[in-house]
Amino acid sequence: MTDFLADIDKCIETLKAGGVILYPTDTVWGLGCDATNATAVEKIFRIKQRPQHKSLIVLLADEKTLLQYVAAPDLEVFNFLETVQKPTTVIYDGIIGLAENVPSEDGSVGIRIVKESFCKHLIKRFRKPIVSTSANISGEKTPAIYPEISKKIKESVDYIVQYRQDDTSVSAPSGIIKWVEGRAVTIRS
Repeated sequence: MTDFLADIDKCIETLKAGGVILYPTDTVWGLGCDATNATAVEKIFRIKQRPQHKSLIVLLADEKTLLQYVAAPDLEVFNFLETVQKPTTVIYDGIIGLAENVPSEDGSVGIRIVKESFCKHLIKRFRKPIVSTSANISGEKTPAIYPEISKKIKESVDYIVQYRQDDTSVSAPSGIIKWVEGRAVTIRS
């Protein structure tokens, strides 16, 4: 853990200032910002050259925090998430407390509760949800490892995490489900 504490401090400083970070998530490298700050979220859309109507994923550190940002979630989803092996993003309705430009046009948001130590530590220390979107220009291939991230993306962010830049293990994007009437409907496996 001590090998990423300096990065955590710099990330928190950047996030509090409304900046965008380039960071290793529990899946692929991502662009992140304070999910409650609409101006910071707008920066992510600009960097990615992504249409505003496209939704973003939000990362949280634990189930308890989810209750602050989703009105009346079906708590059975937590039991389901205990049974899946890969990181899984759940699309929730009834979003509260996030920046108005985070939810998709229908008001839903994909939220993932992270287990990976860097992200979990960062989110717990920041005490707010963090946007997570792949570190690429919209429509381009998602980079699998840090060296594949374009120079343009790297030059557009306010802070680049040093931790795991030399990690060559490839992770897939998360699975995505929507919880409908007590069961998981797969959007992306």
